[in-house]
Amino acid sequence: MIRPLLLATRPKTLPAAVVPVWAGCVLAWRLTGGWHPGLAACTLLGAVFIQIATNLFNDAIDSAKGADTAARTGPRRVTASGLMSPRAVMAAGAVFLLFTLAVGVPLYLAAGWPILAIGAVSMYLSYGYTGGPFPLAYRGMGELFVVLFFGLVAVAGTVFVQTGGWHVEALVLGGQVGLLSAVLISINNLRDRVEDAGTGKRTLAVRGGPKLARIIVWVEIKGAIALGLLWLWLGLPFLFAATLPLWTLGLRIIWGAFTMPEGPGMNRLLAMAAAQLVVFALFFHLISWWTAAA
Repeated sequence: MIRPLLLATRPKTLPAAVVPVWAGCVLAWRLTGGWHPGLAACTLLGAVFIQIATNLFNDAIDSAKGADTAARTGPRRVTASGLMSPRAVMAAGAVFLLFTLAVGVPLYLAAGWPILAIGAVSMYLSYGYTGGPFPLAYRGMGELFVVLFFGLVAVAGTVFVQTGGWHVEALVLGGQVGLLSAVLISINNLRDRVEDAGTGKRTLAVRGGPKLARIIVWVEIKGAIALGLLWLWLGLPFLFAATLPLWTLGLRIIWGAFTMPEGPGMNRLLAMAAAQLVVFALFFHLISWWTAAA
């Protein structure tokens, strides 16, 4: 039971939950000279718990809708393969939402109603991403969802918890993190395009075809670089250097997206996209620390 549940949580996707909080805390420290480790821990746990709940709901709902078939080229799904029942997977997702509520209490006490609003919407969308009357993933809105909630909302919300204020810098960083997180969704959808088309999952890759799907990956990576230019306008030009991994690893991902055939071979690109997100955050952290200490 534990091993299938661990598989259903999709550990390889968790950098998309960790990086926004990590980068947001670094930015808060760079702007104010301080940070709150306890609040950071609660924010991180909340983000991870919501990500896990989203993955669990996705596993069960995709199986119920017939979206995970024997033709699947991605990682094994526990509901569709019979390792866990849909009811058990959905129940596990609900438990992780309860965990989210628990760690959200200190955040609400520290930062007030904005955290309540962010938390409520995020918790609903953990289910509404693939379930409910308007499932975002089935309407070609997966990338937009990720940019908004795993980028702008997650980073700006983290900075708000740490500083008590909303900052333009958080929106710039949130946009970069969101676009780089969306690369994972775009590659995933390109890899699964044929299967998704046959099961009624109308992702952007399905709606626009393979050429547009590959262009979207290019736009996301180049967009994150372009947003980095705003650090010059904000008086923090050194932070543009955090985009250096995007000029190397990012270009390799783009090349792969345009040249590799759809299918399981793209799992390597997914791993590279996850690494790109983490390395970007690492560069942002190290550059922020180095320039502050200089």
